[in-house]
Amino acid sequence: MSVILPVSQRDFDTVVLKSELPVVVDFWAPWCSPCKQLLPILDDTAETYQGEVLFVKVNADENPEIVSQFHVRGLPTVMLFSDGQERERFTGLQTKSRIAAFIDRNLEG
Repeated sequence: MSVILPVSQRDFDTVVLKSELPVVVDFWAPWCSPCKQLLPILDDTAETYQGEVLFVKVNADENPEIVSQFHVRGLPTVMLFSDGQERERFTGLQTKSRIAAFIDRNLEG
């Protein structure tokens, strides 16, 4: 079972921008093969960071406003938000160790 919460335009501000925890946002689409490959890696990483970091996913096809707002140009794009601000992002498939390093470097700050 996934611990990654789906969010949409309706609840993005509340769930992501107003979160007390840092939030990892996965922008994906059902037709995107690398997105499908990344999902189990993100699920595993989300379990590792449970209680420390919130993981959410945004379907890019269903939420073009958020895609446009954050200038998402490719899928998958993963962003880390903290205190309502984007801290860092990556695009494309990554390993769990690279995703963990991405999170850890932003938790330290």
